Amino acid sequence: MTYQDVLSAARGCIGPYCKACPVCNGLACKNTVPGPGAKGLGTGAIRNYQKWQEICVNMDTICPNGPADTTAELFGHTFSVPFFAAPVGALKLHYGDKHDDLSYNGILVPACQAAGTAAFTGDGTDPAVFRGAAEAIRAAGGFGIPTVKPWDRDTVFAKLDQVRDAKPVAIAMDIDAAGLPFLQNLTPPAGSKTVEELREIIAYAGRPFILKGIMTARGAEKAAEAGAAAIVVSNHGGRVLDQCPATAEVLPEIVKAVGGKMTILVDGGIRSGLDVFKALALGADGVLIARPFVTAVYGGGAEGVALYVEKLRAELADAMAMCGVHSLKEIDRSCVRVPTTW
Repeated sequence: MTYQDVLSAARGCIGPYCKACPVCNGLACKNTVPGPGAKGLGTGAIRNYQKWQEICVNMDTICPNGPADTTAELFGHTFSVPFFAAPVGALKLHYGDKHDDLSYNGILVPACQAAGTAAFTGDGTDPAVFRGAAEAIRAAGGFGIPTVKPWDRDTVFAKLDQVRDAKPVAIAMDIDAAGLPFLQNLTPPAGSKTVEELREIIAYAGRPFILKGIMTARGAEKAAEAGAAAIVVSNHGGRVLDQCPATAEVLPEIVKAVGGKMTILVDGGIRSGLDVFKALALGADGVLIARPFVTAVYGGGAEGVALYVEKLRAELADAMAMCGVHSLKEIDRSCVRVPTTW
Protein backbone atom coordinates (compact mmCIF):
# COMPACT_ATOMS: atom_id res chain seq x y z
CA MET A 1 0.00 0.00 0.00
CA THR A 2 1.15 3.53 -0.80
CA TYR A 3 -0.11 6.81 0.63
CA GLN A 4 -2.01 7.38 -2.62
CA ASP A 5 -3.70 4.02 -2.07
CA VAL A 6 -4.71 5.22 1.40
CA LEU A 7 -6.32 8.35 -0.04
CA SER A 8 -8.13 6.34 -2.69
CA ALA A 9 -9.47 3.85 -0.15
CA ALA A 10 -10.56 6.66 2.18
CA ARG A 11 -12.66 8.29 -0.53
CA GLY A 12 -14.85 5.22 -0.61
CA CYS A 13 -15.68 5.14 3.10
CA ILE A 14 -15.09 8.49 4.77
CA GLY A 15 -18.60 9.87 4.44
CA PRO A 16 -20.30 12.63 2.46
CA TYR A 17 -18.42 15.68 3.78
CA CYS A 18 -14.71 14.89 3.69
CA LYS A 19 -13.34 14.32 0.17
CA ALA A 20 -9.96 12.84 1.23
CA CYS A 21 -8.30 15.42 -1.00
CA PRO A 22 -4.70 14.94 -2.21
CA VAL A 23 -3.88 17.99 -0.07
CA CYS A 24 -6.13 18.66 2.92
CA ASN A 25 -6.40 22.45 2.50
CA GLY A 26 -9.98 23.18 3.54
CA LEU A 27 -11.18 24.17 0.07
CA ALA A 28 -13.43 21.25 -0.82
CA CYS A 29 -15.09 20.94 2.60
CA LYS A 30 -14.96 24.68 3.39
CA ASN A 31 -17.91 25.39 5.75
CA THR A 32 -19.35 21.87 6.07
CA VAL A 33 -20.08 21.49 9.76
CA PRO A 34 -21.00 18.71 10.52
CA GLY A 35 -18.04 17.59 8.50
CA PRO A 36 -14.36 18.54 8.55
CA GLY A 37 -14.87 22.14 7.46
CA ALA A 38 -14.61 25.41 9.35
CA LYS A 39 -17.15 27.72 11.00
CA GLY A 40 -18.97 30.55 9.28
CA LEU A 41 -17.54 31.31 5.85
CA GLY A 42 -15.16 28.39 6.24
CA THR A 43 -12.08 30.50 5.62
CA GLY A 44 -10.33 29.66 8.90
CA ALA A 45 -9.02 26.27 7.82
CA ILE A 46 -8.12 27.59 4.38
CA ARG A 47 -6.13 30.51 5.83
CA ASN A 48 -4.27 28.19 8.20
CA TYR A 49 -3.04 26.11 5.26
CA GLN A 50 -2.28 29.03 2.94
CA LYS A 51 -0.12 30.93 5.40
CA TRP A 52 2.30 28.03 5.81
CA GLN A 53 2.64 27.98 1.99
CA GLU A 54 3.58 31.68 1.95
CA ILE A 55 6.69 30.98 4.03
CA CYS A 56 9.78 30.10 1.98
CA VAL A 57 12.71 27.99 3.16
CA ASN A 58 16.34 29.03 2.74
CA MET A 59 18.39 26.39 0.93
CA ASP A 60 22.00 25.93 2.02
CA THR A 61 23.97 22.81 1.10
CA ILE A 62 27.44 24.10 1.94
CA CYS A 63 27.65 22.14 5.15
CA PRO A 64 28.82 18.77 6.48
CA ASN A 65 27.27 15.85 4.62
CA GLY A 66 25.50 13.88 7.34
CA PRO A 67 22.11 12.37 8.16
CA ALA A 68 19.24 14.50 9.47
CA ASP A 69 18.13 13.52 12.97
CA THR A 70 14.37 14.11 13.39
CA THR A 71 14.33 12.86 17.00
CA ALA A 72 12.34 15.02 19.43
CA GLU A 73 12.12 15.14 23.22
CA LEU A 74 8.86 15.93 24.99
CA PHE A 75 8.29 15.70 28.74
CA GLY A 76 11.12 13.24 29.22
CA HIS A 77 10.06 10.98 26.35
CA THR A 78 11.88 10.48 23.06
CA PHE A 79 9.95 10.45 19.79
CA SER A 80 11.27 9.75 16.32
CA VAL A 81 9.52 12.84 14.92
CA PRO A 82 8.39 16.23 16.26
CA PHE A 83 4.78 15.91 15.11
CA PHE A 84 1.79 14.26 16.75
CA ALA A 85 -1.77 13.27 15.89
CA ALA A 86 -4.16 15.95 17.14
CA PRO A 87 -7.36 15.10 19.02
CA VAL A 88 -10.43 14.41 16.88
CA GLY A 89 -13.92 13.62 18.14
CA ALA A 90 -17.41 12.80 16.88
CA LEU A 91 -15.98 10.67 14.09
CA LYS A 92 -19.32 9.29 12.89
CA LEU A 93 -20.91 12.72 12.80
CA HIS A 94 -18.11 14.33 10.80
CA TYR A 95 -16.50 11.51 8.82
CA GLY A 96 -19.00 8.70 8.34
CA ASP A 97 -19.93 5.38 9.88
CA LYS A 98 -16.77 3.31 9.35
CA HIS A 99 -15.34 4.37 12.72
CA ASP A 100 -16.62 5.79 15.95
CA ASP A 101 -14.39 7.51 18.49
CA LEU A 102 -13.56 4.26 20.28
CA SER A 103 -12.50 2.31 17.20
CA TYR A 104 -10.59 5.30 15.82
CA ASN A 105 -8.54 5.73 19.00
CA GLY A 106 -8.11 1.97 19.21
CA ILE A 107 -6.28 2.10 15.88
CA LEU A 108 -4.60 5.50 16.11
CA VAL A 109 -2.98 5.30 19.55
CA PRO A 110 -0.99 2.06 19.05
CA ALA A 111 -0.24 2.93 15.42
CA CYS A 112 1.29 6.25 16.43
CA GLN A 113 3.28 4.57 19.17
CA ALA A 114 4.62 2.02 16.68
CA ALA A 115 5.56 4.83 14.30
CA GLY A 116 7.56 6.65 16.98
CA THR A 117 5.08 9.40 17.77
CA ALA A 118 1.99 9.80 19.96
CA ALA A 119 -1.69 10.54 19.55
CA PHE A 120 -3.74 13.14 21.36
CA THR A 121 -7.16 11.59 21.94
CA GLY A 122 -10.47 13.43 21.94
CA ASP A 123 -13.37 13.80 24.33
CA GLY A 124 -17.11 14.02 23.80
CA THR A 125 -20.56 14.22 25.28
CA ASP A 126 -20.65 10.41 25.56
CA PRO A 127 -18.63 9.45 28.69
CA ALA A 128 -17.54 6.23 26.97
CA VAL A 129 -15.38 8.23 24.57
CA PHE A 130 -12.95 9.48 27.21
CA ARG A 131 -12.98 6.13 29.05
CA GLY A 132 -12.11 4.36 25.82
CA ALA A 133 -9.32 6.81 25.09
CA ALA A 134 -7.91 6.22 28.57
CA GLU A 135 -7.96 2.46 27.97
CA ALA A 136 -6.20 2.81 24.61
CA ILE A 137 -3.47 4.96 26.18
CA ARG A 138 -3.10 2.57 29.11
CA ALA A 139 -2.67 -0.33 26.68
CA ALA A 140 0.04 1.67 24.88
CA GLY A 141 2.01 2.07 28.09
CA GLY A 142 1.03 5.70 28.50
CA PHE A 143 2.16 6.77 25.02
CA GLY A 144 -0.76 9.06 24.32
CA ILE A 145 -2.17 12.37 25.47
CA PRO A 146 -5.84 12.42 26.52
CA THR A 147 -7.54 15.72 25.78
CA VAL A 148 -10.44 16.79 27.96
CA LYS A 149 -13.04 19.38 27.02
CA PRO A 150 -13.48 22.45 29.27
CA TRP A 151 -16.39 20.93 31.22
CA ASP A 152 -17.39 22.09 34.69
CA ARG A 153 -14.95 21.42 37.52
CA ASP A 154 -16.49 18.18 38.80
CA THR A 155 -16.72 16.63 35.34
CA VAL A 156 -13.13 17.54 34.51
CA PHE A 157 -11.90 16.10 37.81
CA ALA A 158 -13.84 12.87 37.23
CA LYS A 159 -12.31 12.49 33.77
CA LEU A 160 -8.82 13.16 35.12
CA ASP A 161 -9.41 10.36 37.65
CA GLN A 162 -10.29 8.01 34.78
CA VAL A 163 -6.97 8.56 33.02
CA ARG A 164 -4.69 8.73 36.04
CA ASP A 165 -3.76 5.03 36.03
CA ALA A 166 -2.80 5.19 32.36
CA LYS A 167 0.14 7.46 33.29
CA PRO A 168 0.00 9.36 29.99
CA VAL A 169 2.87 11.40 28.60
CA ALA A 170 0.78 14.47 29.40
CA ILE A 171 -2.83 15.58 29.70
CA ALA A 172 -4.36 18.29 27.54
CA MET A 173 -7.42 20.49 27.51
CA ASP A 174 -8.66 22.05 24.28
CA ILE A 175 -9.78 25.24 25.96
CA ASP A 176 -10.93 26.63 22.60
CA ALA A 177 -13.60 23.91 22.50
CA ALA A 178 -15.61 26.33 24.63
CA GLY A 179 -16.75 27.66 21.25
CA LEU A 180 -17.94 24.37 19.76
CA PRO A 181 -21.67 24.63 18.99
CA PHE A 182 -22.47 21.11 20.19
CA LEU A 183 -21.10 21.88 23.66
CA GLN A 184 -23.40 24.83 24.26
CA ASN A 185 -26.23 24.58 26.80
CA LEU A 186 -25.41 21.02 27.78
CA THR A 187 -25.35 19.10 31.01
CA PRO A 188 -22.58 18.93 32.06
CA PRO A 189 -21.82 22.45 30.90
CA ALA A 190 -18.64 23.46 29.14
CA GLY A 191 -17.10 26.88 28.65
CA SER A 192 -14.25 29.28 29.24
CA LYS A 193 -12.02 28.98 32.29
CA THR A 194 -10.26 31.58 34.43
CA VAL A 195 -6.57 31.37 35.30
CA GLU A 196 -7.57 30.37 38.83
CA GLU A 197 -9.85 27.60 37.60
CA LEU A 198 -7.16 26.28 35.29
CA ARG A 199 -4.57 26.41 38.05
CA GLU A 200 -6.76 24.14 40.18
CA ILE A 201 -7.35 21.71 37.31
CA ILE A 202 -3.66 21.56 36.41
CA ALA A 203 -2.64 20.92 40.01
CA TYR A 204 -5.20 18.11 40.27
CA ALA A 205 -4.06 16.46 37.02
CA GLY A 206 -0.64 15.60 38.43
CA ARG A 207 0.88 15.26 34.96
CA PRO A 208 2.42 17.75 32.53
CA PHE A 209 -0.57 19.76 31.33
CA ILE A 210 -1.08 21.18 27.84
CA LEU A 211 -3.54 23.97 27.03
CA LYS A 212 -4.65 23.79 23.41
CA GLY A 213 -6.29 26.78 21.74
CA ILE A 214 -3.91 29.67 22.40
CA MET A 215 -3.93 32.43 19.77
CA THR A 216 -2.44 35.50 21.49
CA ALA A 217 0.68 36.34 23.46
CA ARG A 218 -1.48 37.30 26.43
CA GLY A 219 -3.32 33.99 26.22
CA ALA A 220 0.03 32.19 26.33
CA GLU A 221 1.10 34.22 29.34
CA LYS A 222 -2.14 33.34 31.13
CA ALA A 223 -1.54 29.67 30.37
CA ALA A 224 1.90 30.00 31.96
CA GLU A 225 0.38 31.74 34.98
CA ALA A 226 -2.01 28.81 35.39
CA GLY A 227 0.92 26.39 35.48
CA ALA A 228 0.61 24.79 32.05
CA ALA A 229 3.71 22.92 30.94
CA ALA A 230 2.88 23.48 27.29
CA ILE A 231 0.48 25.19 24.94
CA VAL A 232 -0.82 24.43 21.48
CA VAL A 233 -1.13 27.49 19.29
CA SER A 234 -4.44 26.59 17.67
CA ASN A 235 -7.71 28.05 16.42
CA HIS A 236 -9.34 24.59 16.42
CA GLY A 237 -8.95 24.33 12.67
CA GLY A 238 -11.18 27.34 12.18
CA ARG A 239 -14.08 25.43 13.70
CA VAL A 240 -14.85 27.66 16.70
CA LEU A 241 -14.46 31.25 15.46
CA ASP A 242 -14.56 32.57 11.93
CA GLN A 243 -12.01 35.06 10.55
CA CYS A 244 -9.25 34.33 13.06
CA PRO A 245 -5.66 34.86 11.98
CA ALA A 246 -3.79 31.75 10.93
CA THR A 247 -1.69 29.98 13.53
CA ALA A 248 1.46 30.66 11.49
CA GLU A 249 0.75 34.38 11.75
CA VAL A 250 0.53 34.48 15.54
CA LEU A 251 3.15 31.85 16.38
CA PRO A 252 6.17 34.23 16.33
CA GLU A 253 4.66 36.70 18.80
CA ILE A 254 3.67 33.85 21.13
CA VAL A 255 7.18 32.40 20.95
CA LYS A 256 8.55 35.85 21.78
CA ALA A 257 6.28 36.04 24.84
CA VAL A 258 6.76 32.58 26.38
CA GLY A 259 9.49 30.83 24.40
CA GLY A 260 11.92 29.07 26.74
CA LYS A 261 9.38 29.21 29.58
CA MET A 262 7.15 26.39 28.34
CA THR A 263 6.84 23.93 25.47
CA ILE A 264 5.15 25.46 22.42
CA LEU A 265 3.27 23.27 19.96
CA VAL A 266 1.25 24.48 16.98
CA ASP A 267 -1.42 23.07 14.68
CA GLY A 268 -3.64 24.34 11.89
CA GLY A 269 -3.08 23.50 8.22
CA ILE A 270 0.26 21.75 8.70
CA ARG A 271 0.24 19.05 6.03
CA SER A 272 3.80 18.16 5.04
CA GLY A 273 7.23 17.66 6.49
CA LEU A 274 8.18 20.98 4.92
CA ASP A 275 5.36 22.65 6.89
CA VAL A 276 6.70 20.99 10.05
CA PHE A 277 10.14 22.42 9.27
CA LYS A 278 8.67 25.92 8.87
CA ALA A 279 6.82 25.68 12.19
CA LEU A 280 10.01 24.65 14.00
CA ALA A 281 11.89 27.49 12.32
CA LEU A 282 9.32 29.95 13.70
CA GLY A 283 10.02 28.68 17.19
CA ALA A 284 7.61 25.81 17.82
CA ASP A 285 8.93 22.77 19.68
CA GLY A 286 6.58 20.45 17.80
CA VAL A 287 3.34 20.34 15.82
CA LEU A 288 -0.04 18.62 15.83
CA ILE A 289 -1.88 17.40 12.73
CA ALA A 290 -5.55 16.39 12.80
CA ARG A 291 -7.57 15.80 9.63
CA PRO A 292 -4.95 13.85 7.58
CA PHE A 293 -4.65 11.29 10.39
CA VAL A 294 -8.39 10.68 10.07
CA THR A 295 -7.92 10.03 6.36
CA ALA A 296 -5.02 7.69 7.13
CA VAL A 297 -7.09 5.63 9.57
CA TYR A 298 -10.18 5.46 7.35
CA GLY A 299 -8.13 4.62 4.27
CA GLY A 300 -5.51 2.29 5.66
CA GLY A 301 -5.91 1.63 9.36
CA ALA A 302 -2.64 1.24 11.23
CA GLU A 303 -0.73 0.85 7.96
CA GLY A 304 -2.17 4.14 6.75
CA VAL A 305 -0.94 5.88 9.88
CA ALA A 306 2.53 4.39 9.46
CA LEU A 307 2.68 5.51 5.82
CA TYR A 308 1.62 9.06 6.64
CA VAL A 309 4.10 9.40 9.50
CA GLU A 310 6.93 8.10 7.31
CA LYS A 311 5.90 10.42 4.47
CA LEU A 312 6.16 13.46 6.74
CA ARG A 313 9.36 12.23 8.42
CA ALA A 314 11.07 11.81 5.03
CA GLU A 315 9.91 15.26 3.88
CA LEU A 316 11.19 16.83 7.09
CA ALA A 317 14.55 15.07 6.81
CA ASP A 318 14.90 16.19 3.19
CA ALA A 319 14.14 19.81 4.12
CA MET A 320 16.72 19.66 6.90
CA ALA A 321 19.39 18.25 4.59
CA MET A 322 18.72 20.86 1.91
CA CYS A 323 18.78 23.72 4.42
CA GLY A 324 22.05 22.67 6.07
CA VAL A 325 20.78 21.49 9.46
CA HIS A 326 21.24 18.07 10.98
CA SER A 327 19.14 18.16 14.16
CA LEU A 328 15.90 19.83 15.21
CA LYS A 329 17.78 22.15 17.56
CA GLU A 330 19.65 23.64 14.59
CA ILE A 331 16.41 24.75 12.90
CA ASP A 332 15.87 28.46 13.57
CA ARG A 333 14.42 31.61 12.04
CA SER A 334 17.37 31.92 9.64
CA CYS A 335 16.08 28.81 7.86
CA VAL A 336 12.94 30.54 6.55
CA ARG A 337 11.82 33.71 4.82
CA VAL A 338 8.51 35.13 6.10
CA PRO A 339 6.52 37.62 3.98
CA THR A 340 7.12 41.21 5.05
CA THR A 341 3.38 41.89 4.69
CA TRP A 342 2.57 39.82 7.76
